[in-house]
Amino acid sequence: MKGPMDNTRREFLQTAAAGLAMSSTMAKAAPSDRIRVGFIGLGGQGTGRLKEFIRHPDVEPVAVCDLDQKHLDRAVDIVEKARGAKPQTFRDFRKVLDLKDVDAVMIATPDHWHALPTVQACQAGKDVFVEKPLSYSIGEGRAMVEAAKRYKRVTQMGNHIHNDLPNYRRVVELVKSGSLGKINRVYCAIASNEKSIGTPADTTAPPELDYDFWLGPAPKRPYNPNRSHFTYRYFWDYSGGYFIDFWCHYTDVVYWALDLQAPKTVSAAGGRWLADDNAETPDVLEVLYEYPGLVLTWTVHPKGRPGYDHMGSSVIFEGTQATLVTNYNRHEVWAKGKKDENFPHPEPSIPNSPGHIREFLDAIKSRETTTCNVEYGHRLNKGGLLGNIAFRTGDRIAWDDTRERITNSPNGQKFVTRRYRKPWKLA
Repeated sequence: MKGPMDNTRREFLQTAAAGLAMSSTMAKAAPSDRIRVGFIGLGGQGTGRLKEFIRHPDVEPVAVCDLDQKHLDRAVDIVEKARGAKPQTFRDFRKVLDLKDVDAVMIATPDHWHALPTVQACQAGKDVFVEKPLSYSIGEGRAMVEAAKRYKRVTQMGNHIHNDLPNYRRVVELVKSGSLGKINRVYCAIASNEKSIGTPADTTAPPELDYDFWLGPAPKRPYNPNRSHFTYRYFWDYSGGYFIDFWCHYTDVVYWALDLQAPKTVSAAGGRWLADDNAETPDVLEVLYEYPGLVLTWTVHPKGRPGYDHMGSSVIFEGTQATLVTNYNRHEVWAKGKKDENFPHPEPSIPNSPGHIREFLDAIKSRETTTCNVEYGHRLNKGGLLGNIAFRTGDRIAWDDTRERITNSPNGQKFVTRRYRKPWKLA
């Protein structure tokens, strides 16, 4: 399936590829400098991450793990062609964590499988790179943060736009400079371009997939082709739809520029109104957030938010002096209804990044904190999760961030921490 950001992704990958090609030509790392990595979850995103990691000469791909044998075979082939040797293979992530020669893991499982491997990896003394969205629930995110702290692990959430392109850095500098004036309204919009995923019948899981393990802590359900692999994200048992999938990429620049913490109240409206299929998450969604002194609106719609159509999926900072609109790659400033090509920008002050994965690898060696560690990831991810809770309950929810509780909706509070299917436990 093609998504709304295909053109943006192509531009991003072209930009990133140049830097990655340079890194792949570097001399081999000495054995003492190598970072031995286990790769857990090797679907589309996990395979992409595997390729990105092994372009770095100091990464030694020790093990690969997936519940789908086809994914596993593909990963072995990729590693063998790139490095001339086969990694160890596993179906159970816990066996990867048992390996003494694994320093770190990359976790690119479906969302409902982010927390357990992360927490247990920390307990096993492994550093963790885990894909966004950080967690399926707020309670899981808190457990991930506490595990990383307790076991002093280096972590990074896979929010690559934060570090792999320079644009957000320039936006943050400009917003913080104050030249846009006071900002009390922000709009985020994703042009989802969602199409029907169809309504296939329930059937028997394919023999190469361990479907019961794939479900894990999620409720027991009959196998349906739409409930696994890429389209899992459209079912509440495993994820939160297009909204939570892209929340971190776009709202990251808002949290970064305005140093946001948590919303006070959240309300939402929408539905799955345009696609005729068996998916559950909305394809039309409006979420309204109240932060101290700020209203933030999030739009999910196949056509995005009206206005600034030429920027596609984007974030708009509305200031009292000027308005800034940004997507992944570029930004514009508008004042008095016109684009201001000469709007003054401050001198760059945020250091360039070596790249999102490189930053993680360097931090493993230095034991420094990464920019998208799980603590920041949890602070960011909470907002998206609360938006979905507001939608699912129909309540305007009030949030107490100190206690991480919804104070006015018992029904909403039930979604803050999920009840795991036995025998799985978050411990």
